[in-house]
Amino acid sequence: MRLPRDLAVDERPTVLVLDSESRSTLPLDVLRAFVDAGGAIVALGRDGEPDLPAEMPAELFSGYVRHPAGARQLLVAVRAGYREAAARAETTRARAEATSRGREIAELTHIGVALGTERDLDTLLDLILTQSRRITSSDAGSLYLIEGEPGEKRLRFRLAQTYSKPEAPFVEFTMPMDRTSLAGYAAVTGEPLVIDDAYFLPPDVEYTINRSFDERYGYRTKSMLVIPMKDHKEQVIGVLQLINRKRRFEAVLATPGDVDQQVVPFSKRTVELVTALAGQAAVAIENGQLYREIERLFEGFVQAAVRAIEQRDPTTFGHSGRVANMTVRLAAVVDRAEDGPYRTVKFSREQLREIRYAGLLHDFGKVGVREQVLVKAKKLYPLQLELVRQRHDFVRRSAEREFWRKRAEFLETHGRKGYEQFLRTLEQDHTAELAELERFMTTVLQANEPTVLPATHFEELLALAGRTYQDLTGVPRPYLTDKEVRYLTIAKGSLDETERLEIESHVNHTYNFLKEIPWTRELHDIPLIAYNHHEKLDGHGYPRGVTGDAIPLQTRMMTISDIYDALTAADRPYKPAVASARALDIIDEEVRAGQLDGHLFRLFVDAKVFESNA
Repeated sequence: MRLPRDLAVDERPTVLVLDSESRSTLPLDVLRAFVDAGGAIVALGRDGEPDLPAEMPAELFSGYVRHPAGARQLLVAVRAGYREAAARAETTRARAEATSRGREIAELTHIGVALGTERDLDTLLDLILTQSRRITSSDAGSLYLIEGEPGEKRLRFRLAQTYSKPEAPFVEFTMPMDRTSLAGYAAVTGEPLVIDDAYFLPPDVEYTINRSFDERYGYRTKSMLVIPMKDHKEQVIGVLQLINRKRRFEAVLATPGDVDQQVVPFSKRTVELVTALAGQAAVAIENGQLYREIERLFEGFVQAAVRAIEQRDPTTFGHSGRVANMTVRLAAVVDRAEDGPYRTVKFSREQLREIRYAGLLHDFGKVGVREQVLVKAKKLYPLQLELVRQRHDFVRRSAEREFWRKRAEFLETHGRKGYEQFLRTLEQDHTAELAELERFMTTVLQANEPTVLPATHFEELLALAGRTYQDLTGVPRPYLTDKEVRYLTIAKGSLDETERLEIESHVNHTYNFLKEIPWTRELHDIPLIAYNHHEKLDGHGYPRGVTGDAIPLQTRMMTISDIYDALTAADRPYKPAVASARALDIIDEEVRAGQLDGHLFRLFVDAKVFESNA
C-alpha cells in the first residue's frame, strides 16, 4: 500500500517512535508497509503494560520501551532502531542498485543489438542520439563525426535533437577539430567533459560554449556531457554531446524556472553508461560507414557496367536507367495499393534497391553478343551493302562500256550505212538496261529497311537477284549472293533467325554473369529477376519459356517497363518511336493475350508510371 506522506521513507534511515495512542490509531497494514519500505518502529508501552500485546506482531518492532520511558531507555531503543533501519536501507539500496544495474545492462544490450542490425547510416545516427538521450533523460543532444585526412581533419555537425524545441531547424556544417570548442576538445583529447553549468565554465579552460542556439530560440543550456566516440582501435571517430539532464524525461524546459527545477548534473553513473554506449555507437558507425562505402562501391560498379553496355550499343543509351526507374516507381505504386491481388505486397528499402539494380543490369549480357549484330540497324550489314553498291556500279560501268563498244564495232564493220537506226535501237536497249539496274538498286535499298514487306516485293527482289553479270574473268555472277538474298528477305525487322537467337542469348549471358557475383542476402534475387525479363505469362517468352508464378513479381513489373521503353525510345535506328498512347495499346494487346500481368499494367497506367515525373 502507499504510505501517508508523513510516514514516507527515503534513502535515509528512518525510525518511527509509536506512542500508545498512535498504536491504537495506525492500522497494522500501514505499519507493515512502513517496515517493508525500510523503516524501523520503536513502540512505547502503556501504563501497567509489561509487554506488547499479542495482537501487535513482534516482528514489526525493533524495540519496546515500558512505561514510564526513561530518556536513556528511549535513546538505546531509537539507536537500535536506527541501526536496523540503516541496515534495511542499505539492503534496499543494494537491491535497487542491482535492479538498476541489471536494467541498464539489459538496456545497453538491447541498444547494442539495435545498433548492430541497423545499416543505414542516417538512421543509425538518429538511433544513437535518441537512445543516449533516453537513458540519461537528456533534453537535447548533438552528434559530430570526424572527416578528412590526418592534418586536415574537421568535425561535421551531423545531427541535433532538442525535445523542448522541436521546431528548431537543423543545418549541417563543419568546424575545426581543435580545443576551442567542447566537441573539438573531446575529439582531440579523447577525454569526456562533464559540465554542471555551461554558462559558468572555469576561467582556465581552453574551450568555450557557443550560445547562438540559446540566444536564437530562447533556450538555456546548463548541464552537459561531451563523450568522444572511440572505435575498437581506440581511435576517436566522433563526439556525442548531451545537454540538460532532467529529473523527468518528459519535462519540457520552456522557461528558466523549468531549467532550475528540472535540470540536474550528469552523474558518474551516467558518464559510465554513455561511455559504454558511445563505444558501441562508434563501432556501429564505423560499420555503417563501411557499409555505405561498399554500397557506393557497388553503385559505381553497376553504373560502370551500364556504361559498358551503352558504349557497345549506343542506340540504347539510357534504356537501362529508364527501365530501372520505371520499375521502382511501379513497385512503389504496388506497395501503396489498397485493393487487388497485390494489396498485401510490401517492398522494403532493400527490395527496392534489389529491383533497381536488376533493372540497371537486365541487359548486361549484351556484352556477350557480337557488336555488329547488337547494333545492326538494317538487314544488310554496312559492308555488305557497300559490296552490293560496288557490284551495281561495276555492272553499270560494264553496260556503258558495252554500249560504246557496240557503236564502235558497228561503224567499223558497216560504216554510216544504217547507223542511225542501229543507234536508236541500241540507245533504247541501253536506257532500259540502266533503268533495270536502277530499279534493282532501289529495290535492294527498300528491302534493306527493317520493316514488314509484302510478298510481292520479295518476288520482285528475287527476280532481280537471279540476274547475272560477267566479272573481269568472264565468269557469270549473280546480282545478289545467297546470303544477301537471305538477309534482304527477312520478313520483319533487321535480324534473321540466327541473329535473333544471338540477341536473345543476352538474357543467358546476363544470368550467367550476375550469378557469379556474391550478392548479399538482401540482393540475392537480382540474377533471377533479370533472367526472366523476356518471359511471358503464357510461356511464349524466352529463354526458358516459363509461365505464371515461375516469373517473379519484380520481373513482371520490369517486363512492362522494358517493353514500354523499347516501344517509345526515339533513338533506335531500326524502328521509329511509337507514341505513348500507341505503346500502351500494344502492351494492352499483350495483356489481353495473356502474356503480361493485367493488374500490374492497370497500376502502371493509372499511376502514369511511364511519365518521368510520376
